[in-house]
Amino acid sequence: MESLPETLPALPTVWFWAVAVLWIGYLFLEGFDLGVGMLMKLFARGEQERRVLLNTIGPVWDGNEVWLLTAGGATFAAFPHWYASLFSALYLPLTLTLVALIFRAVAFEYRGKIHSDRWRAGWDWAIALGSGVAAFCVGAMLALTTTGLPLDANGDRVGGPFAWLNGYAVLGGLAVVAFALVHGLAFMALKTDGDIRSRAHAAFVRWLPAGVLPLAAWAVAVQLGTGAWYSWALTAAAVVAAATAWALGRRGSEGRAFIAVALFLVAGAAGIFTAVFPVVLPSTIDPANSLTIANASSSDYTLGLMTVVALVGLPLVIAYQAWTYWVFRRRLTVGSIPTAHSVVPATVRRLVTGSPAGGS
Repeated sequence: MESLPETLPALPTVWFWAVAVLWIGYLFLEGFDLGVGMLMKLFARGEQERRVLLNTIGPVWDGNEVWLLTAGGATFAAFPHWYASLFSALYLPLTLTLVALIFRAVAFEYRGKIHSDRWRAGWDWAIALGSGVAAFCVGAMLALTTTGLPLDANGDRVGGPFAWLNGYAVLGGLAVVAFALVHGLAFMALKTDGDIRSRAHAAFVRWLPAGVLPLAAWAVAVQLGTGAWYSWALTAAAVVAAATAWALGRRGSEGRAFIAVALFLVAGAAGIFTAVFPVVLPSTIDPANSLTIANASSSDYTLGLMTVVALVGLPLVIAYQAWTYWVFRRRLTVGSIPTAHSVVPATVRRLVTGSPAGGS
């Protein structure tokens, strides 16, 4: 690998931070989304409550996943060597992520198609497990992006299919899972009313310290390796934001607590990306094999064209998504959910569930 130049290239620097923003945006938006999915089995009491949870994220979950596709696409276009090394080294966790997200998406669409407890229970598990597996694998991948993989001079992984599985991968996976759970509780306290709201609020206050601890540990581990004073400052700001979220939660300020949790994520993740910059994928074999914004990026022409397209398209996407959240901003209660009924012929229902026809 070529050595890092004294003056960092402008467009690769811009696109490093663009990719970082896309990943942070995904963790923020899909964070509470995945958290609510996991809480389908960990929190909800009965069918009506599970349907309330589903309806809080129903209008937005697929839009949130666009941020994952965009982050991956931007990495491919702006830093093809980073994309090639990362995705080839992490085939297994990325495949598990894809399968988990597919099962989760299918479950959202199919869960209510048949009025059967057994049918719904199966898809509930698909949502919960799909959310948890996706959160863990994405966290593991991002942790390895910032702590390193065994890469040789060609950017290829050294070792077998599990060479990526180490303590940092587990820490990153647990960090995203735990954060998603507390963020999901904060979102539920903000989007529901009645008993669900009060229980979600109480659980958020109780579990917030434990929920942010793995992500804070990941940030500190990166800072100890490559941090500077400004990346440490962002990590400190994340700790302050977490403490503020806990204090606001205890006071019952649900909206402000939700924002404070989001600020914890933004500051903590920004501190991690700042600490590793300009390295995009460290090599644990030899630092000389590490990928940087200088040796992993596309040409200036490609990056310039991407910048023009992003400046036109990104504001439109953000505006549309903001409008979606505004339209569906009202709180939901158990009373908001209509009575379940069957929407398929009785013969199909018997084939799928093995039970007699029923439903209204």
